[in-house]
Amino acid sequence: MSISARLPVFPWDRLEPYKATAVAHSGGAVDLSVGTPVDPVPEVIRQALTAAADSPGYPLTYGTAVLREAAAGYLRQWHGVTGADPAHVLPLIGSKELVGWLPTLLGLTAGDRVAYPRLAYPTYEIGALVARAEPVTYEDPVAELDPAGLKLLWLNSPSNPTGRVLSAAELRRIVAWAREHGVLVASDECYIELGWEGAEPVSVLHPEVCGDSHEGLIAVHSLSKRSNFAGYRGAFLAGDPAVVADLLAVRKHTGMIVPAPVQAAMIAALGDRAHAVEQKERYARRRSALRTAFEGAGFRIEHSEASLYLWATRGENCWDTVGDLAKRGILVAPGEFYGPGGEQFVRIAFTAVDERVAAAVARLDDAA
Repeated sequence: MSISARLPVFPWDRLEPYKATAVAHSGGAVDLSVGTPVDPVPEVIRQALTAAADSPGYPLTYGTAVLREAAAGYLRQWHGVTGADPAHVLPLIGSKELVGWLPTLLGLTAGDRVAYPRLAYPTYEIGALVARAEPVTYEDPVAELDPAGLKLLWLNSPSNPTGRVLSAAELRRIVAWAREHGVLVASDECYIELGWEGAEPVSVLHPEVCGDSHEGLIAVHSLSKRSNFAGYRGAFLAGDPAVVADLLAVRKHTGMIVPAPVQAAMIAALGDRAHAVEQKERYARRRSALRTAFEGAGFRIEHSEASLYLWATRGENCWDTVGDLAKRGILVAPGEFYGPGGEQFVRIAFTAVDERVAAAVARLDDAA
């Protein structure tokens, strides 16, 4: 059986008819479905990319020493990861690449199990299926999961799609359980800088969570959201020295290398805080406007204390909600994409320019 035959239909393909309806609206579509950045790449990043454009030689899979130090310094300075070590950092070709390939890179296969949250980014399941491992879901991994055969446990805080944040105490409990049973924890932290309303996301590598050791843990960080870096494909992981070394060895053999100009751009992005603060302020304004408008139109927002999304429902099948909003020229993602518990929810992204957000607000106000 081919790999593609083992996989479900790509979920976003199912949204195309609704996109066509939204585009046909007289005022044009407001696309709040995919969390893709729409604001300009900061100038400091573009300058770094351009300056490194003359890069004829092969870059290092391990990344430059300067890049690894920039990533470790970022974790230390902004996320309290006091034990961050540049020797235990590995650049990635975007974080989705790592999510989709980690089970395979770890050598997992039939009989092994990969766990991830019941409401989650679909690529966790895909990564397990590509490796022929068994995907399993959970609400509370400690209470629900049988550790037999469980090789990899994905965490995602802040969550995509719900925006839920796990506290340091919750993370500490999960980490202790996973270590007791020899289960590798991979924490997808790509929304860690986007906490709202007092929510303070915590890295799994923070000493309050894991003590003074990163054994059995890796954290995955993306620049896509904080730095409008999605088109550049740049991210990194950090954590357990043995796991990082194993992944580096496999990635060297398979040519999984971040291009040299992108590595230079990553250094600039990680070293500049001002643009990240500015971008978060943009998202905060859009989030506030959209939340007020959707609640005024009869939606209930659950969780959503962090990340780039509102997790919203009005108590009906998600496709009915998607269809109704598409007629108003507003495209959102059906909660069904993220697991069976999402059938009555839609995910609403803040990733539209201010003018389009204002258009969505006006249309929702008219419908209220």
